Amino acid sequence: MTLDRAALDELARIGTATLSTQLVKRGIRRHRIGGAAPLRPDQRIAGPAFTLRFLPGREDLPVAEAIGRPGGLVEAIEAAPPGSVLVIETRGDRDGGVLGDILADRARIRGLAGAVSDGVMRDRVGLERVGFPIWCAGLAPPPAFVSLFFAGYGMPIGVGGTAVLPGDLVVADADGAIVLPAALASELLAAAREQDAFERWVIAEVARGRPLPGLYPPDDATRAEYEAARRG
Repeated sequence: MTLDRAALDELARIGTATLSTQLVKRGIRRHRIGGAAPLRPDQRIAGPAFTLRFLPGREDLPVAEAIGRPGGLVEAIEAAPPGSVLVIETRGDRDGGVLGDILADRARIRGLAGAVSDGVMRDRVGLERVGFPIWCAGLAPPPAFVSLFFAGYGMPIGVGGTAVLPGDLVVADADGAIVLPAALASELLAAAREQDAFERWVIAEVARGRPLPGLYPPDDATRAEYEAARRG
């Protein structure tokens, strides 16, 4: 089920830690995009994945020209729907930056939510000026084509040790980036909303000096107390 913008914003606010707990409870342990750290920890996003794939470069492939050719990286940036998250597979390559400030600014202008990759970016000063939210494994001066070949977009990929299908939801914040199966989106949002409300109540109780035993994790008495407080 597709979530509307308000629901996606709520997922972003609730954050990756709570959503990760809910995924683990459903047996989905491989949902973290390894190597993807925020360039700016104050940013958070949620949106459907728009997948891009880079493969290792090879001497007979036209790597430099591939960016602008039909089906290339430039076309992918133009094809991504507003609100989507660019999820970029590089197989952990650290030698070539897959996005720089020009492509990032175009993505921002088109209304994309952000970019997540297990690879690196380039043009840090320009990226900071543009302000497009990015999660990646670091930065490198060379362009992507020194080590990578752009193989296409809109396909299942494996990024940071995690499978990402087009349309899966991606949530990213200061803790990193995770993938939510699209079919579970509504269920996960409802469960995460409840967990978030309970944990906010627990935080308030801890701030008042209450000890943790029986509070967190909650025993039956604490659950009953919380339900009574929630009902007002």
